[in-house]
Amino acid sequence: MKRYGLPLVILIMSLLYIFLIPSEPLTVKLLFKLIPMWLIILFAYRQLPPHRSKVHYLLLTGLFFCMIGDGTLIWFVVGLTAFLIGHLFYTAGFLGQWRYTLLRLLSIVPVAVYSIWMGNELVTSIKANGDQALIIPVIAYITVISLMLWSAIMTGNQWAMIGSLLFVISDSILSWNMFVADIRYSGVWIMTTYYAAQFLMARSIAAFDNPNVQSTNTAALNTSVFK
Repeated sequence: MKRYGLPLVILIMSLLYIFLIPSEPLTVKLLFKLIPMWLIILFAYRQLPPHRSKVHYLLLTGLFFCMIGDGTLIWFVVGLTAFLIGHLFYTAGFLGQWRYTLLRLLSIVPVAVYSIWMGNELVTSIKANGDQALIIPVIAYITVISLMLWSAIMTGNQWAMIGSLLFVISDSILSWNMFVADIRYSGVWIMTTYYAAQFLMARSIAAFDNPNVQSTNTAALNTSVFK
């Protein structure tokens, strides 16, 4: 049961923030928003194998910058920049772990199509709202997170692949709700997919630089989410 303890605490604290913590006072809301990420970073650290390499530290750093993004997103461009840096660290880690197949390579097509469509919708709405200063940061962010998703797919690490996809879904809901149209229960959807994404990113760390784990990733997904 010990191995399930920390993931269970992460789940409880995530649900507590999403469903029970009021929006005011802001400092309390922000504190409870960050607690799941602190715990996820601790969980990621516990996933580190005895023989560590650059990819492990890059992913840990990505988690850290995403936590900074959590805390500063009330200043949108500052938070967006922190998340962008986090995605760059994720991408740098994934780039050195590619397991090439043609199908994975071709996944760039749907990723690019979705990114272009989403970018066009967001830019159109941003222009209509008169927030032209946000266009370049938003386009840069879409580009980087799309590259992060594709590079995760190219690793063949299914924890990283699903985590990256959930990250894109979370950010898509957030940006659509912010710039295009209101989404019902957007806060619940955003944070549920976001915490799940970060947990899976943390879980992916144990599989990198371990050929035996890489080759049995699919079987592992069918047995347990926890190390």
